[in-house]
Amino acid sequence: MTLGSEVPLYEVRNASKHYGSVVALDDVSMKIHAGEVVGLVGDNGAGKSTLVKILSGAHQPTSGQVFLDGIERHWKSPQDALEAGVETLYQESGLAPHLSVSSNVFLGREEYVKGPLGKFGFLAQKKMDRIAHENLEKVGIAVPQSNRSISQLSGGQRQAVAIGRAVSWAKHVIILDEPTNHLGARQAKEVLQIIKNAKAQGLGVIFISHTLPHVLEITDRIVCLRLGKVVADAPTSTFDAEKLLGTITGLIDSK
Repeated sequence: MTLGSEVPLYEVRNASKHYGSVVALDDVSMKIHAGEVVGLVGDNGAGKSTLVKILSGAHQPTSGQVFLDGIERHWKSPQDALEAGVETLYQESGLAPHLSVSSNVFLGREEYVKGPLGKFGFLAQKKMDRIAHENLEKVGIAVPQSNRSISQLSGGQRQAVAIGRAVSWAKHVIILDEPTNHLGARQAKEVLQIIKNAKAQGLGVIFISHTLPHVLEITDRIVCLRLGKVVADAPTSTFDAEKLLGTITGLIDSK
């Protein structure tokens, strides 16, 4: 599937989410194609987190539909979405600092070799070290040793490993929630390059960020939420920093 094809890689259609009398999302539609980076922006309380939870399988919409490769899906849990190839990286990366890089890449997906008489399994550590190193290199992440402890890495390296893990396992879509938050300029640049590499591999990337220069640099299209509604869905080339900020705050009406 290529960018611009008729069937989106991932799509949420007319999704609403109610928490009692509170309407968190109101008839939201959003689509992403293979090899496309879509920026999801909005002020606090705009509905971004709720939409991400629906896309990642953590929550089910009160109404509306979710489609992956044109097939309607009903995620019952984040595990359902993971198994279908939708990876989500939240602001808290979920890395285990006491484990090695490769152990974190394979966290929850460990590989084993059979022990004596096939009765006991042992971690296939060398195999996981090799595959983790290859997969991280593939997306442009230079980690000195895949058996190195996460606690020995810088903040930028940790975030790169977390994103690399998502890219390694994603078959379709990666959802990144504030991946450059709290990173220095050089480290953020490295993370943005990893996202470009994921895009080049044909993955769809949803990029959530309050750092508007990064949104403008990395995305192909921007979807803006305000008070639970989509107020803009347009190519990034139609925005500059002033217009994007005005759309988020409501000072500019993009519709």
